[in-house]
Amino acid sequence: MLSKQEKIILKVLGELGGESTPSEIAKFSELPEVAVMRSLLYLSSKNLATVEEKKISNLILTKEGKKSLTNGLIEKIFIKSIKDKNKPNEVELSEEERKIAIGIARRNAWISIEKTNDSLSFSLTDKGKSALYEKTPEETALEEISNEKKVNENIANTLLKRNLVEKKFDTVRKVYLTELGKMEVSKGIEITDEISELTPEMLKNQSWRNLTLKKFDVSADVKVLFPSKKHFVNQAIDYIRKIWLEMGFKEMTGPMIDTSFWVFDALFQPQDHPARDMQDTFFIESPRFGQIDPELSKKVCAMHENGGDINSRGWGYTWDERIGQEYVLRTHTTSLSVRTLSTLKQEDLPAKFFSVGKVFRNEKLDWKHLFEFYQTDGIVVDEDANFKHLLGYLKRFLNKMGHTKIRFRPAYFPYTEPSIEVDIYNKDKGEWIELLGAGIFRPEVVVPLLGEDIPVLAWGPGFGRIIMEYYGLKDIRQKYTNDLDMMKKLPIWVKG
Repeated sequence: MLSKQEKIILKVLGELGGESTPSEIAKFSELPEVAVMRSLLYLSSKNLATVEEKKISNLILTKEGKKSLTNGLIEKIFIKSIKDKNKPNEVELSEEERKIAIGIARRNAWISIEKTNDSLSFSLTDKGKSALYEKTPEETALEEISNEKKVNENIANTLLKRNLVEKKFDTVRKVYLTELGKMEVSKGIEITDEISELTPEMLKNQSWRNLTLKKFDVSADVKVLFPSKKHFVNQAIDYIRKIWLEMGFKEMTGPMIDTSFWVFDALFQPQDHPARDMQDTFFIESPRFGQIDPELSKKVCAMHENGGDINSRGWGYTWDERIGQEYVLRTHTTSLSVRTLSTLKQEDLPAKFFSVGKVFRNEKLDWKHLFEFYQTDGIVVDEDANFKHLLGYLKRFLNKMGHTKIRFRPAYFPYTEPSIEVDIYNKDKGEWIELLGAGIFRPEVVVPLLGEDIPVLAWGPGFGRIIMEYYGLKDIRQKYTNDLDMMKKLPIWVKG
């Protein structure tokens, strides 16, 4: 069944001898060209017409080309300035243009150059004098291109190299009736009016019964429209923030460049721990050192050296405050957790906090590792909190992020006891992927900051790996390739 537009186009094509162009069909049919093209696609799918496309290139003048056409080529301007030594130039050349013009004039044997007293003097050769009154092939070509004429390929390449012209690509379409289309036209095409919608009036007076309703092909290809949206990583960040806020957490923020005191020492991480060396940490060269609170410094120092006033032996070494003052790019957002702990008072408890922020590690890049990525830390400070609560919070968060295949493994961290690592299963890779570390802060962390030993549940997942499965990413580096085509097609982040 053919639509009214398709019938009109078939009829016009027949009248034009069975071949034409979309613009010519639009002219004779009095239809918009975009409507003609759409109908031609339908006719092509029905094997009634074929549309052939051919890419052709044309040369057009660049800004520099138009300038050269008006003022003359720079080499001509230069040799004219040699001829008219005592007259002011109509067109001034820049230093760069002058150098290029000298090179071209010399290559064309238009000038001779003499060096005297560290300066160059130029004079015109006989060939150069003649060139003043003759058009070069390049000048002729520029004029012809401006008049939309074809030029010699070698000259065109020269002008392209000099950025005086550029190629403009156009698509030329030719439309032909197929044998089936010719048969359809030969039968005679009757064009009747069609309606695309019913009005209340048509329904009341029953006039729709005598009208032809336009048919719609719901399976036909249509132009895909991509709505404007946030970068997919930012969508995930907003969603993660929403999860924690709905669970009653408050957001904590802080600096990405911080002292080693907050990134390591306050977390009871010994100063000779491997994670603190150049293998994992980016140190700041300038400024190299920052300030730390002297009272907190004393408490953390005592805890590292001998366990302070609690039942602990510490690490048994001499703690160096200067090392604690070194600036680093934070290797985890847990630095925000300990900063927040140090500000809490008894009347603030119980309390729940989360953070979402960038962290930096000197990692080797591969499909699941980046040296710059996002973490979402969390802490729950509550006298009644326990290990089961910790597992509950983590399971709830990961379920909300769309993961159901989760496993918890015993682990060791200097600042939590008990400690666990959490893995999620990657179906594409067929393997478990380590996602986050978690645990209950040791008294050696809590007491110097909070003043007493209260259970503090803590975790810090990097969520780059969490969102890979939802977006169908095979490589974590795809998050930052800024592939516009990929980002247009990625789904909007929607989770339950």
